Amino acid sequence: MKEIIVPELAESITEGTVAEWLVKEGDQVEKGDPVCELETDKVNVEVNADHSGVVAELLVEEGDDVEVGDAIAKIDENGEGAKSDDSGDDQEESKEESKVEAKDESKEEKKEEKKEEKSDSQESKEEDSKDKSEQPVASPATRKRARELGIDLSEIKPKDPVGKISTEDVEAAAKSKDSGSKEKSKSKKEDKGSSEKTEFDKPVERVKMSRRRQTIAKRLVEAQQNAAMLTTFNEVDMSNVMKLRGERKDEFQDKHGIKLGFMSFFTKAVVAALKEFPLVNAEIQGDEVVMKKFYDIGMAVSTEEGLVVPVVRDADRLNFAGIEGEIMNLAKKARDGKLSLDELQGGSFTITNGGIFGSLNSTPIINAPQVGILGLHKIEKRPMVMDDDSIEVRPMMHIAMSYDHRIIDGREAVQFLVRVKELIEDPYDLLLEG
Repeated sequence: MKEIIVPELAESITEGTVAEWLVKEGDQVEKGDPVCELETDKVNVEVNADHSGVVAELLVEEGDDVEVGDAIAKIDENGEGAKSDDSGDDQEESKEESKVEAKDESKEEKKEEKKEEKSDSQESKEEDSKDKSEQPVASPATRKRARELGIDLSEIKPKDPVGKISTEDVEAAAKSKDSGSKEKSKSKKEDKGSSEKTEFDKPVERVKMSRRRQTIAKRLVEAQQNAAMLTTFNEVDMSNVMKLRGERKDEFQDKHGIKLGFMSFFTKAVVAALKEFPLVNAEIQGDEVVMKKFYDIGMAVSTEEGLVVPVVRDADRLNFAGIEGEIMNLAKKARDGKLSLDELQGGSFTITNGGIFGSLNSTPIINAPQVGILGLHKIEKRPMVMDDDSIEVRPMMHIAMSYDHRIIDGREAVQFLVRVKELIEDPYDLLLEG
C-alpha cells in the first residue's frame, strides 16, 4: 500500500486546504494523474498520484487543512478497481450482526421500560404526598387575587405566624415581581446590545471564509498595522491620452493584435517616476532599506475568489504592446484560476484600478512588503478652469498614492504622484521615453 503525499508547493507555502477530490475510493489511477485540487494562499494546485493502482482510502475530506508531507490518500498497487468481490459476504455478515443487535436492543429496551414505570409511579406518589403537605393556606379571595396578578402562592412567604397567606402578601409579591421583571428586561437589552455581532433576530447565512480570503484579510490588516501608511491625492486631465489613444488604437490593434488601453500609459509613467524617486521602489528589511534596481509592476485583478496581484516582469524593458499583452494574459489567467505561483510572487510596486467598478476616489492599501501603491479611478467629465481663466469640460481622473511614511517623506510621495500626472498629461513625451 502506497501513500499520496502533499508535495513541496513553493518556498513560502507550507500548507493548503483540500478544495476538491478528483477521485473517489475504488477508482483506478495512473502515476501522474491528478487526484485532488489543493487551495493555497495564492493559487489552486493539483496533487498528482505518485503510483499507479486503485485508490484504497481517502485520508482527508474536502475542506480539511493539510501540510506539506502529509499523507492524504492510500493507493493499492495490486488493486484492479472498486471493491466488489467481498461485498456479498460483507452484506450477509452485516445482516446477521444487525439481527443479533436488534434482539439485544429489544431486551434492553423492555428492562428500561419496566424500570421507568416503577420510577414514575414512585415519583407520582411522592409528589402527591408532597402536594398535600406543602399546599399553601389561603382564603378563596386571596387565591382569586393571586390568579389575577399571576402570582404563584407556593412562592410567597406569609407574614402570618400560622402560615396563612393574606391578600396583602399577594400584593407585595406582585410589586416585587414587577420590579424584578423590569431589571431583567433592562439586563436583556444590555446583553442584546453587547452581542449584536453574533446574535440575530432574523435569518442569516454563515459561510466559511476560503483560505485565500483569510490570507487576504490577514495581510491587509498586517499592512495597516506594520506600516506608517498615508495617502496623497491628485487629479489627471486624460484629454491627451484619450486623443492619442483614439488616433492610434486601430493601427495599434492591426499591428499587435491587441487593444491599446490606459494601463500601459500608467505603467510607463510609474516606471519613469520610480526611476526618479527610487525610495518608492524599495522595501524595509529589518534595519535596512533595500533599493530595487528592477521594475516588476504588480497589477491588482479582482476574481470571484478575491483580489490577486500578478506581476508584469521588467516593465521598463517592455513597449506598450508588450505591457498590454502581459496585462491581458495575466488577467485572463487570474479569472480562470490558472496563475502560477511565480506569476504572483515578487513585485516592486503595485497599480490598482478601482475605476473599472465606478470608484471616484479611494485610499488603496499597500501590498506589503512594498512601500507604495497607485490607485486609479473612474474618468469623469468635469468643468475645469484653464490657464487663461476660461472654463472647459475635461475628462478628469482622481489618482491616489498610498505610501509607507517610514522611508518615504510626504515631499517625495507628492512629487512622485505629480510626476505621474505630468507624464500622463503629456503622453507624447512618454512615448518618446518609452
